[in-house]
Amino acid sequence: MKISLKRVNEAVHFEGSSDTTDIKIHIDGSPDIGGKGLGARPMELVLMALGSCSALDLVNILKKQRQQIDEFSIDVEGQRREATPNIFTDIHLSFFLKGVIEPTKAEKAAELAVKKYCSVHDMLAAGGVNITYSIEIQ
Repeated sequence: MKISLKRVNEAVHFEGSSDTTDIKIHIDGSPDIGGKGLGARPMELVLMALGSCSALDLVNILKKQRQQIDEFSIDVEGQRREATPNIFTDIHLSFFLKGVIEPTKAEKAAELAVKKYCSVHDMLAAGGVNITYSIEIQ
């Protein structure tokens, strides 16, 4: 896997691309370093990576269990330490599901998706980040 970043403006706006897709991602810094709100910030992308990695696995597991997912969303909240670098210390994923879903199957699927199959989880946890999750079925 290889990604490329190309600077787009005179400040800190970059366009990211991958050798596996044609999709472009816009990345920008905070205003205090010259960012202009033209893309996601790098640490936001870390939370998005964790959330999406877990989501893809959770959906696949629930589909294999023949659960009907009508709606699915995730909130990911990270707490960062004050000292530089401002790494994440704690991250919580909140899964929200609607559909015909058995709660015990959803709980087991979430545990597998987050703790067993999500590579992003393992990288962050190996670095000492405390990662928790909750699941709500409506």
